[in-house]
Amino acid sequence: MTAKTAAIEGWYTLEEKAPHLIGTQCTSCKTYYFPKQSNYCRNPDCQSENFKEVPLSRTGKIWSYTNASYKPPEPFVAPENFVPFTIAAVELEQEKMIILGQMIGGVDTADIKVGDPVELVMDPLYEDEDGEKLIWKWKPVGDPS
Repeated sequence: MTAKTAAIEGWYTLEEKAPHLIGTQCTSCKTYYFPKQSNYCRNPDCQSENFKEVPLSRTGKIWSYTNASYKPPEPFVAPENFVPFTIAAVELEQEKMIILGQMIGGVDTADIKVGDPVELVMDPLYEDEDGEKLIWKWKPVGDPS
């Protein structure tokens, strides 16, 4: 069996049925951050330096989208035979913040529109000698794959 590990440690969980991104929330103004913030609150009306780690919403709506028609530069790891993929900016349901990520394979820009509901899933980004490296991706709600 191939080992499955996070491509970026500490940014998300690898729970099979309900993975989620891991963010932080300012304990003073309640602003959410992803990736995690730990030094100072970037809210200009807040001077706090205290944060708590929080699981972020697993669902949201497409805010914007595009495609990657060319192989991204390093540190992105792409297969030799690059296949274009769709990228979505998703507004998280509870936090109302925008998180950028790939759509799952097979979802083309013609298949989605702004406002479509999506959910977070873990999917392979690449494979190396240590096994599969997983990353978060967005999956249309109701998509059987």
